[in-house]
Amino acid sequence: MNILVILVPCSLLLGLLALAGFLWTIQSDQYDDPDGDANRILNDD
Repeated sequence: MNILVILVPCSLLLGLLALAGFLWTIQSDQYDDPDGDANRILNDD
């Protein structure tokens, strides 16, 4: 049971880091044009 004292905070910290990374990608507009990349592959420029 003592291992839970270490594992629970570690898992919460990793979850918060993943959430912060996801929110950072939203703020930097990386999901702004999801259809543009799919259509860009089909065009011959």
